[in-house]
Amino acid sequence: MKKNLLLCLVAGLTFSTLHSQEIKDAMRYAQSELHGTARFTAMSGAFGALGGDLSSINVNPAGSAVFNNNQFATTVGNYDTKNNSDYFGTSTSASESTFDLNQAGGVFVFKTRNPNNDWKKFSMSINYENTNNFDNSMFSAGTSPINSVANYFISYANGVPLDLLQNGNYASLDNGAQQAFLGYQGYIINPVTETPNNTLYTSNVRSGGNYYQENSVYSNGYNGKLIFNSGLQYKDFLYFGLNLNSHFTDYVQNTNFYESNNNTLNTNYEVKTLNFSNSLHTYGAGFSFQVGAIAKLTNEMRLGFAYESPTWYNLQDELSQRLTSISSNIAETLPPDVVDPFVINYYAPYDLRTPGSLTGSFAYIFGKSGLISVDYKYKDYSCTEFSPTNDPYYRGLNSAMHNALGSSNEVRVGAEYKIQNFRLRGGYRFEGSPYNDSVTVGDLNSFSGGLGYSFGSIKLDFSYVNVHSTSQNQFFSQGFTESAHINTYKNNFTMTFIFEM
Repeated sequence: MKKNLLLCLVAGLTFSTLHSQEIKDAMRYAQSELHGTARFTAMSGAFGALGGDLSSINVNPAGSAVFNNNQFATTVGNYDTKNNSDYFGTSTSASESTFDLNQAGGVFVFKTRNPNNDWKKFSMSINYENTNNFDNSMFSAGTSPINSVANYFISYANGVPLDLLQNGNYASLDNGAQQAFLGYQGYIINPVTETPNNTLYTSNVRSGGNYYQENSVYSNGYNGKLIFNSGLQYKDFLYFGLNLNSHFTDYVQNTNFYESNNNTLNTNYEVKTLNFSNSLHTYGAGFSFQVGAIAKLTNEMRLGFAYESPTWYNLQDELSQRLTSISSNIAETLPPDVVDPFVINYYAPYDLRTPGSLTGSFAYIFGKSGLISVDYKYKDYSCTEFSPTNDPYYRGLNSAMHNALGSSNEVRVGAEYKIQNFRLRGGYRFEGSPYNDSVTVGDLNSFSGGLGYSFGSIKLDFSYVNVHSTSQNQFFSQGFTESAHINTYKNNFTMTFIFEM
């Protein structure tokens, strides 16, 4: 065995038509968080039958037609996320805090001057929403009694000729062969035979179980939505709206997996510790549209209905990798073996279609003293799809998503009570798991509250949102499929400044 390896391929960019996407990559864009104005978030987003708030347009486009005056609003927020991890009985925790622009926009209202015209009002608005804040940190640590991450590299290596791993170039290989290449060049795996056409491999990590493992995940970025809206009011009881939405996203994720063991030594050089790092950058843009209506049944009761189309994204991935291992035998410990290709893999752009949704809403207005509102949203995640669909890889991935994902039901309840110029608000939100097993990602529960004060044409609102959800963080997609149970807690503080004219 060689004592040291520093693999320095020609630094540069590799363009590939192959793939590295997984189900969790699609779900990153298929789900959205509760962001928006402080009034909207304080009432848990239950605005489908209310309107009159710039973020309500994101639920039901008809909400812009409810405005009586021009309005401009901007929202900033502080977002605290804490992830508690349990991995083989070991508990760890990691947290992240960010301050960001959450929402900014305005609505213009044009009222008819003809009292005989049934179309009373026309509105136009433009609004930016930060639908997802990707700033997050997770850390898991524990001791696996059986499995080593070597199984990850073996799962990709089996079937790959040894000659390709010995003499091939990382930059010219597809994603699967690249994983095998890293494992072989880092001495994590050995061929069963030393013949060039060998296609079977075994682990070179010291056997005996009790592998101490750490997995760190650090991410940042955003998923934004720019809404171009128009609305109409018919007589005094019907409101209609249309949204054309431009989506844009930028996501960066850095992961590091560490493994060590103190298993029995022998005369062979076997891996004692290893570090495997991956850096992923995904960026792109998308489009969707929404239509909606609000019916004012009486002065007190309102019904709302809205349809949101699928979002059609065009995305691109960049991936870089690095592997370091240390081997030893009964006599000595070798210097680190470093496999760093100094290559960024640029994958060919691909398309992703996330599911559409239907929202039904009911609101009851208690005169000028307050209101209560309920939204129900249905979304079928099994419709999520990568394309081109005739690509064998995407065809298999789409089939896996169709089997793993299902429909989700979301309920939002919000209330507001007025005390002179003050507004007291509260809400509750429940979102069912998008996975059929309800374990990979669990149900979400959220409570919210807030306070507002009106100075007349100027309003100032504050909100607090507490979110709890659970998930299984699987470290790798195949071979080594250990996962940590994650409890995620989010505490979001939001402030909105509103100017009305």
